[in-house]
Amino acid sequence: MTSRFIPYTPDVEVAEPDFEVNVQTVIERMERYITDSVSGESIGQAVRDAHAKGYGLVRGEVEILDGLPEEYAQGIYATPGRHDALVRFSNGSPHAGADARLGRATGLGLKMFGIEGPTLLEDEPDSGTFDYNTINAPVFFCNTVKHYLFVQDLFLRAGEYFAEGKRGRHRFFRDYVTGKGSLEPDEWAWEEFLTFLIVSQRPLVNVLLSTYTTMGAVRHGDYIAKVRIAPDPECAAAVVERQMDLTSAAEVFRPALVAELRERPYAFDIQVQLCADLERMPVEDLTVEWPEQLSPYVTVARLRFPRQDISGQDNLQRMDALSFTPWRVPEAHRPLGSIMRARKEVYRRSSLLRHRLNHQDRREPRTADEVLPLRATVPGR
Repeated sequence: MTSRFIPYTPDVEVAEPDFEVNVQTVIERMERYITDSVSGESIGQAVRDAHAKGYGLVRGEVEILDGLPEEYAQGIYATPGRHDALVRFSNGSPHAGADARLGRATGLGLKMFGIEGPTLLEDEPDSGTFDYNTINAPVFFCNTVKHYLFVQDLFLRAGEYFAEGKRGRHRFFRDYVTGKGSLEPDEWAWEEFLTFLIVSQRPLVNVLLSTYTTMGAVRHGDYIAKVRIAPDPECAAAVVERQMDLTSAAEVFRPALVAELRERPYAFDIQVQLCADLERMPVEDLTVEWPEQLSPYVTVARLRFPRQDISGQDNLQRMDALSFTPWRVPEAHRPLGSIMRARKEVYRRSSLLRHRLNHQDRREPRTADEVLPLRATVPGR
């Protein structure tokens, strides 16, 4: 029987002009920022150039469901079973200050253990781990590495812009649309700017209540997909601390996360949306939300958290020493599109530099127990 979904072939991706040169420029700017952050962020260590502030490291388990339809039972999802997992909740900003200064984009980094087969990272093919890097929006505010060059600079200097009030905001918006004057009027980045506005207005809620997506497309075995991690409705309904008031304290997201996980278990659904139309569900345009009426999200696995206490400073230290990258996956889950391709070397170089500056051992854990033993996280044990 012929599938209604688009089969994966390498030609679904489009080569971006000057890709390698532009990626190298992104890396140089990123490395300069991370190096300067040791003193610039006033916390005494280097931070990531995105998602710099983590809210907590959570121990979990992923159950890959049995009985999935063939088109969804692809790659790691073809084999039902359970895998230990770690999750890093974070803010999307490149800064690590008070929550009120950091914006509304939040992230969920998921690391699964016990995954068979080589990853796409040449320097650690046999790690046995599988990562997702997701944010609380179904779209991303940049489509090409060429455009990311000016977006990167704007985000790193956002504090300077907005410190000027209305005038600074207007300059930021103008520089975003015009690529800081580098784009011709008929090439202005309107779609990317409007997507930035959408992302920047995400609800201020407990990080357990957000739905997180890969933004970009990924291979899903024989097909093309986007993946999201959505709160289990029953668990979400039980959350007590729901809305985040950024005026109430310097830290609001982490205390709310700590309080919820201390009191009750929680769960997310891992869901896959298969591409059914390359025109309306494009691979290279990350500003387009794929219509669910063309292809709904289907739950392929469940991510469960037991009750646990993540309040200690050691939890933040363990979290900071980890690396997450969308390229720590087997070939059947290859990231697709220009921005996703750029992430491979950018994330690797970012991790290498950050660990070196912070005098941390950069070693991919073989088990979740190496990082966060479950017996040490569950109250009463």
